[in-house]
Amino acid sequence: MPRAASPLFADKRPRLLTVLGLTALLACAPSFPCVAEAQDNIERRVEDLLGRMTLEEKVGQLNLVSNDPFFRYEEVRDGRVGAVINFNNSQDIATAQDAARQSRLGIPLLFGLDVLHGFRTMFPVPLAEAASFNPELARKAAEAAAKEAAYIGVQWTYAPMADVSRDPRWGRMVEGSGEDPYLGSVFAAARVEGFRAGGLATGVKHFAGYGAAAGGRDYDATDIPPAELRDVFLPPFRAAIAAGTETVMSAFNALNGVPATANAGLLTGILRHEWGFDGFVVSDWAAIHELIAHGVAADGAEAARKAFLAGVDMDLAGRLYERHLAHEVRAGRIPEVMVDEAVRRVLRVKFRLGLFERPPIDPKRVDAVFPTPESRRMAREVAREAVVLLQNRGEVLPFSPQTRSIAVIGALAASAQDQLGPHGARGHAQDTTSILDGIMTRAGASGVSVTYAEGCSPRCESEAGFAAAIEAARAADVTVAVLGEPEAMSGEAASRAHLTLPGKQAELLAALVATGKPVVVVLVTGRPLALGPGGDAASAILLAWYLGNEAGPVVAEILFGDVNPSGKLPITYPRTVGQIPIHYNRLPTGRPTSADNRYTLRYMDESIRPLFPFGHGLSYTQFRFSDLHVATPRVAAADTVEVRVTITNTGTRAGQEVAQLYVRDPVASRSRPVRELKAFQKVALSPGESRIVTLRIPASELGFHLEDGTYVVEPGQFQIWVGSDSLAELAGTFEVIDGLRRAPRPELDRQAIEPRMLPALP
Repeated sequence: MPRAASPLFADKRPRLLTVLGLTALLACAPSFPCVAEAQDNIERRVEDLLGRMTLEEKVGQLNLVSNDPFFRYEEVRDGRVGAVINFNNSQDIATAQDAARQSRLGIPLLFGLDVLHGFRTMFPVPLAEAASFNPELARKAAEAAAKEAAYIGVQWTYAPMADVSRDPRWGRMVEGSGEDPYLGSVFAAARVEGFRAGGLATGVKHFAGYGAAAGGRDYDATDIPPAELRDVFLPPFRAAIAAGTETVMSAFNALNGVPATANAGLLTGILRHEWGFDGFVVSDWAAIHELIAHGVAADGAEAARKAFLAGVDMDLAGRLYERHLAHEVRAGRIPEVMVDEAVRRVLRVKFRLGLFERPPIDPKRVDAVFPTPESRRMAREVAREAVVLLQNRGEVLPFSPQTRSIAVIGALAASAQDQLGPHGARGHAQDTTSILDGIMTRAGASGVSVTYAEGCSPRCESEAGFAAAIEAARAADVTVAVLGEPEAMSGEAASRAHLTLPGKQAELLAALVATGKPVVVVLVTGRPLALGPGGDAASAILLAWYLGNEAGPVVAEILFGDVNPSGKLPITYPRTVGQIPIHYNRLPTGRPTSADNRYTLRYMDESIRPLFPFGHGLSYTQFRFSDLHVATPRVAAADTVEVRVTITNTGTRAGQEVAQLYVRDPVASRSRPVRELKAFQKVALSPGESRIVTLRIPASELGFHLEDGTYVVEPGQFQIWVGSDSLAELAGTFEVIDGLRRAPRPELDRQAIEPRMLPALP
């Protein structure tokens, strides 16, 4: 049966980039106790509670503190804390809950934790899940993770990360969905739906532009033209809001000279007044205090005032609201009505989550009951579709029946911990099967011998172990070199200036290839890495990411052919760091690349093309795209473009292929990208089977933004391509016969945000 990429693609898809009735969309998930409570009743309860609060109690609701050595339960009992982070076991949560009940008004705490790709059961990292091009799997993984976290009392996750990133030097790329705004939107919405279905409130992050950090340097500034911001970087956030995220986290970075934590244009103008978001905004970790280092605040009081007036409702781990907000109100620099509104947003979320009615968590609950057989099955299902087969010369994979001996090389092969990836929540190495153990178990079932040699440590500082590794490779029929980045080299604060294999891994790979035996590279990483000459000569490259608990069995299944890989790159894979930023949806140039003309778009010392294009991923079978038919050659802006294509499995194995539809507006009032992904569908086909796949695009999603925020769809001819990656050649056209122009609400926005952008000075 054909597998749709997501239920969002049919009846739900138009909501991805169009804000509908947000009051309904932001209501509780079905699993939340408040689902039956009418919104008007929630608002009455909010107003009743707010009317009984002192100023200090109001400020307390805006104070989010960490479970660290400085935490005191007395401040919870005094009503000075509204939410907490890093409470990850039921005993501590139960104690803190009890303290909140003893406060004067008994307002429950909101317990938050970074649950990105699993709680105790570890699923593939988010970038790997995006490589599945199957957002329904990401939704299921998020739901399973949420159920585990909710079991021990966690109520809120700081996820999903919706930052579009085009620069793999930035380590946090691993937490998102890659470089494409449409793919990112679909996965952001799917993850919000999954977390909420599992019982967690979500906090989409980081708003906004964080993924474009200068030089790929974490925490550095970003410069993004307003139209590009709206067309590329904001759509996944808007999709998350439409899917029901309760909270939004502001970003660390300065955007176009204004720190996101003090950016009223973002937090109040776009988020609240244009999009209608009525949840609350939380800062990133101590980011309000960082306004001093950003150079826009002289001290903590000014930093607190600027962040609050810009639209940050809750201070995460900075304690500046706790120290200064009440004083700023009494000094007349912050209106108390604005504090009231921020508290309303926090209380509204707490009522929607049903926190006032939830029974106390059982302190005897432990996360050791996970992973369960079911959660392991789910983790394996997701991991199977996340692996990307980048290269397979001579069809060395899957292993042939004649393969009788395998040499496994590389310290990462034996490391279970390094399969968990960054932000592993409560993940445990002992719950994880290493790649080496997975291969040995599977090889043993087929009577294949396995020899292991470390070669070098994960960071490969020494060549001392090379000789043993080379000897093992020479003696085996095939070598599996498990290389890449240990988990500490990926994620936050893991920016890299060089995207080569760590340490001397490239030299090890070259030495293994020089043995003349087939070498299969299994790449463990959270981003593209340059493999050097050894990678060019390797027989096969399997991009395995950080696959979580089931990494070992899944890699073994794919190597032996029990599973046919179907992952696709959610990012463009560069040849070298000098090509970065490189992304498929770039703007055209007046001098397109010409091989025989020096004065065109090119490098003198490297190809202009990526090593592997966005959307690339091989299979153990072959697929053919044919019979492209544009069923709607002329459409109005209110219509839907419908494209049909036939996909045939021309090989000898069952497999899955992703039909990817790309669009270009070749003549417009602004230069438009050379291609943009607008639809995709994953299809399972048996050998020799053909299927007609229908891909649909609302014509209203074919537009772009002007610098002033106006959204336009211009009439004219559009080009389309359908195929297996962003270089698809099967082409067609259609025409949009009338346009669309939708302006933001500038009068409302200007009146609403002007006082906050220019707060009163002392």
